[in-house]
Amino acid sequence: MEEIKNRSEILFLYEIENANPNGDPLNENRPRFDTEENKVLVSDVRLKRTIRDYWFEYKGFNGSDDKDIFVRETKYSDGKEEYISSGSRRAELFKESSDKVLETCIDVRVFGGVLPIKKDTFTYTGPVQFQMGKSLHQTEIITEQGTGAFASGDKKKQTTFRTEYKIPYALIGFNGIVNEKAAQYTKMTEEDRKLLLEGIWNGTKNLISRSKFGQNPLLLLTVNYKEPYYIGGLRQRLKISSEKSDLQIRNTEDYNIDLTGLLKEIKAQSDKITSVEVQVDSRLKFINNGEVYNLDNKTYQVNDF
Repeated sequence: MEEIKNRSEILFLYEIENANPNGDPLNENRPRFDTEENKVLVSDVRLKRTIRDYWFEYKGFNGSDDKDIFVRETKYSDGKEEYISSGSRRAELFKESSDKVLETCIDVRVFGGVLPIKKDTFTYTGPVQFQMGKSLHQTEIITEQGTGAFASGDKKKQTTFRTEYKIPYALIGFNGIVNEKAAQYTKMTEEDRKLLLEGIWNGTKNLISRSKFGQNPLLLLTVNYKEPYYIGGLRQRLKISSEKSDLQIRNTEDYNIDLTGLLKEIKAQSDKITSVEVQVDSRLKFINNGEVYNLDNKTYQVNDF
């Protein structure tokens, strides 16, 4: 497989409706939140887990046919007891070979990792890095309470109560980078890059557990560069345009995405850019310099904008 030769920059937008995008276990599993800006936050770890789960469930990286995910829960037995594997025990399954891990495990090739091998510890910086995700508009955390199906113990006459914390609606954006220099060490391939983009989009669509259902990918924009350069801050160059207040926004019909700043910068750096790949939900509406603007599912040349 051909290894990554050129740098790419990623902008990913998705919506969440009446769900918890990334609970904080140290804060009653409330959604992570920037209280200064009143914007919801999502960790890069959450997005990477979404992608890993998609690879595992749908693309065959489940430990068979020399395709695996290194960072996943596995178990081992000792007598009658079953335990969760440590990182070093996980590495033993690959005969303590860093080359074998890189050859087999797509998540290490893409995201890097620490391989605790007895003879030595190998640390790989992942070619793919994401900045912490943030909503493009202000939102709030709502509290929902209800009753459970069971009592807390024997001889109880009432069922337990449950408390859930959710976001009514948010448009969340991630910035990402694919670093061709780091890819030389982890041996990330062009096929891995395709699976990364597929995992971002389809992995988000497959977040259909009770607490995560209500999340949909809306825009995946990838800027491919000719040289080791990137614009940076693609999410920060977008603006939300709406006749409603931020807290009233509830779906894609309530706003337009202003691409003026983003497209201006892409054109300004056209000599450094090979192409721009776009995957977009047809419900999303855009404006550029105050005019209605359309983005289609295709690969653009810079002069196309």
